[in-house]
Amino acid sequence: MLADSVDVIVIGGGHAGCEAGLSAARIGLKTILFTLSVDNIAFMPCNPHIGGSSKGHLVREIDALGGEMGKNIDKTYLQSKMLNKSKGPAIHSLRAQADKLEYSKSMKMILQNQENLIIKQSEISEIIFEDFKETDDEFINHGYEKKIKGVKTVTGLVYEAKAIILCTGTYLKSRCLCGESISYTGPNGLQPSNLLSDSLIKAGVELRRFKTGTPARMDGNSIDFSKMEIQYGDTPVVPFSFDTNPDDIQKEQFNCWLTYTNEKTHEIIRNNINRSPIYAGIIEGIGPRYCPSIEDKVVKFPDKIRHQVFIEPEGTYTNEMYVDGMSSSMPEDVQVQMYRTVPGLEKCIIVKNAYAIEYDCLCSGQLAPTLEIKKIKGLFSAGQFNGSSGYEEAAAQGLYAGINACMQILGKPYISIDRSEGYIGVLVDDIVTKDNLEPYRMMTSRAEYRLLLRQDNADIRLRKKGYEAGLISEEKYKSLILKEKQIEDEMNRLKSIKVGASSNVQDFMERHNSPKLKTAVSLAELICRPELDYQSIEELDMDRPELSKDIIEQVEINIKYEGYIDRQKRQVEKFRKMENKRIPSDINYDDVLSLRLEARANLKKIKPVNVGQASRISGVNPADISVLLVYLENYSRNNYNH
Repeated sequence: MLADSVDVIVIGGGHAGCEAGLSAARIGLKTILFTLSVDNIAFMPCNPHIGGSSKGHLVREIDALGGEMGKNIDKTYLQSKMLNKSKGPAIHSLRAQADKLEYSKSMKMILQNQENLIIKQSEISEIIFEDFKETDDEFINHGYEKKIKGVKTVTGLVYEAKAIILCTGTYLKSRCLCGESISYTGPNGLQPSNLLSDSLIKAGVELRRFKTGTPARMDGNSIDFSKMEIQYGDTPVVPFSFDTNPDDIQKEQFNCWLTYTNEKTHEIIRNNINRSPIYAGIIEGIGPRYCPSIEDKVVKFPDKIRHQVFIEPEGTYTNEMYVDGMSSSMPEDVQVQMYRTVPGLEKCIIVKNAYAIEYDCLCSGQLAPTLEIKKIKGLFSAGQFNGSSGYEEAAAQGLYAGINACMQILGKPYISIDRSEGYIGVLVDDIVTKDNLEPYRMMTSRAEYRLLLRQDNADIRLRKKGYEAGLISEEKYKSLILKEKQIEDEMNRLKSIKVGASSNVQDFMERHNSPKLKTAVSLAELICRPELDYQSIEELDMDRPELSKDIIEQVEINIKYEGYIDRQKRQVEKFRKMENKRIPSDINYDDVLSLRLEARANLKKIKPVNVGQASRISGVNPADISVLLVYLENYSRNNYNH
């Protein structure tokens, strides 16, 4: 039975699915979001926080493009901190503890009140495809083998669509492991999706198994917090969203606590390591390198005498505490023993056991830069199904895939964010080009141009793209243009105003422990001094205009780091030259003589759209790129002459 015909179908109601569904509906396309549980939309099965190092950048970029994650955490946070404040602005990152229940409830309400968006609780058992005729131009030009037609639910209803976005998270054929105990469920005992994988495999989509894990949840009443170091939030709180008024979100914050494992903890783990499903060979999937279980830490870092453990609240109306840093798949009896060796947890009561979870996800090399599966027109995917980890990475991909699915339907240019424009660009490029053999996690070190990709300027970098996609209003876009002008005007003003070595200026320099002036300098040059800033030179700046804090922040960063920023911009120019060297879609890499066999095979698999992307493919080295460039030059010359 044909139940409905829509523009976009989103499969999954996690963080990727929420952003994908909202973006499609806000662009104006009729959208259905299918979820296994309406009550668990935007659920946080693992850590109860949003943001963090590099992840805070992603949330800011999601907001700049018109996404919802930043706005939602601003409304539902328990504690907020700016990480890495002692370091440079490139790696400053917001991180907020979330009220898990309130975050989910708030996001659910946003989705249910969104025009053009229908929420439906149902399991999708099958994706319905159409084969292309070999005479179709799309088949010939794009390498498609099939195109999507719709989906079928477990109850037998069919829903047709022009695009489908897979946001299945960790639910495909998932199983949870706690020692010898195996439960065939999704995270936190939720219903898994056991049928969709077979439909994808039948269509030629290659899947593999990944794993992740989560720590135990403790009864807060059983914890002795006096033995731990208290961790306070920041005052005032800086919002994630550029649209949130900071004054509206200031409130009394919850505390977190820091404690440590010790040699007794490690001894218990080592003595029982054979009972861990990771080391007993029960777990098939590959886990995240940068978020290891506590047993992984003990085995791989035997010289470390202790590991950090953060105790974090899960919500306003629960005593459950999250034990960050001690995820595990050890049996329950071992978990009790090891947790009770940690200072403050000697009498802890476990409310929910730690566990590992395995699930099906996409093998590398099957995604186009739009996050469309190459072989199948109209089938996009996002989040942990793409082999990534983390709520923020999922939400960023969901938004990106949602926009591009809509652009395909509307016949408009796809959105493109390259590595020099955003962390989202780095994330997508890494997922598309690299052979990720473990769950991918965003880190600031992955971004080559991170001084340009700061979280404070995400709106300046990406809001125009959100406006062009239809997710940012005319009013907000005009506000951005005004902000850019105010920043430029103020920088020019500060560079134009000179101060000399007068007695009052020299007195100012002495009071601020700054070397005295020998010649006249501009106010901008004074700001460049490490001991001075925009605020401190106010008494030398008689005609200072009234500016908002965010504009002052941009002015100060741009002036203080101008030399470094200019150098990085020159690096981006070189990068762009490689990105602009397009590779013809009909290229035959077998004709590119002197390419190594590994490089040829990987280029055929990934099908890069430009030389820059080709250079980042695993197994393709600089010598291969040189060979490819020579070939493309001859190819272009021959085609031009022809």
